[in-house]
Amino acid sequence: MDILNFLVEPLTLPFMLRAFVVTVIAAAVCALLSCWLVLLGWSLMGDAISHAVLPGVVLAYIFGAPFAVGAVIAALVAVALIGGVRRSGRVREDAAIGIVFTTLFAFGLVLISVTPSNTDLNHILFGNVLGVSWSDVWQVAILAVVVAAVLLVKRRDFVLYAFDPGFAQAVGLRPRLLGALLLIMLALTSVVALQIVGVVLVVAMLVIPGSTARLITDRFVPMLAVSVGVSLAGTLTGLYASYHADVSPGGAVVVTQGILFALAYVFAPRYGLLGRMRARRLSTAATKTEPVAS
Repeated sequence: MDILNFLVEPLTLPFMLRAFVVTVIAAAVCALLSCWLVLLGWSLMGDAISHAVLPGVVLAYIFGAPFAVGAVIAALVAVALIGGVRRSGRVREDAAIGIVFTTLFAFGLVLISVTPSNTDLNHILFGNVLGVSWSDVWQVAILAVVVAAVLLVKRRDFVLYAFDPGFAQAVGLRPRLLGALLLIMLALTSVVALQIVGVVLVVAMLVIPGSTARLITDRFVPMLAVSVGVSLAGTLTGLYASYHADVSPGGAVVVTQGILFALAYVFAPRYGLLGRMRARRLSTAATKTEPVAS
């Protein structure tokens, strides 16, 4: 098989074409938000929100509503509950996150067990990108446009909030409001990624691209560009691999992104493993060659 057929053959199939379109959309918006999640240390929050949408998805199925609507409502409820428990002052943030997302996830499993359904649980847990319809693509696209627009318009405020909330408040911004807005964007983005990799692996698409970009560059705007590039490369390569190797699309996407992170972790010029080893050797050599003061 030549390279042209390798690349074009999947696109001749309608279900693969829809899968590629929705994957590109989801990968781009997840990569944008990923940069702020990495800077804020909100990886666990992304995991919590992605798991907490399960009951919303099940309830949407019961009432005949679009899955995206139920997932968005459940994600926003999870954000509100986590914030409420955290503000009580007696429970730390990590405990609040653990309590809320495990309870909501378990509630979703209970709903699935008592609800007759033709929907495979694996499609919810691990994604069903090959089964998306054009209506699903449009739902994802609308949510992605909203999230990307908010992130890009408010990027300077979000960056200031991520690096120094105290200074952000001093210059007239409202850190609590910015944090709440970022949590809402996280909820919407989790719903976008849900179609690709499912509830279990959403956190990978929300964390790996930004973490990889963080290893490569110190500047935020290049970090956004690198994160989007890594996410698109990983998801598209993973989809091609899943088609030709006949493996799980969601799993292939996450594994590919993980491989890209591993390459950056080893070979990144400044913060990669080899780069740090080279810097230590140069530092040691410079110390040894310094003249000793008499």
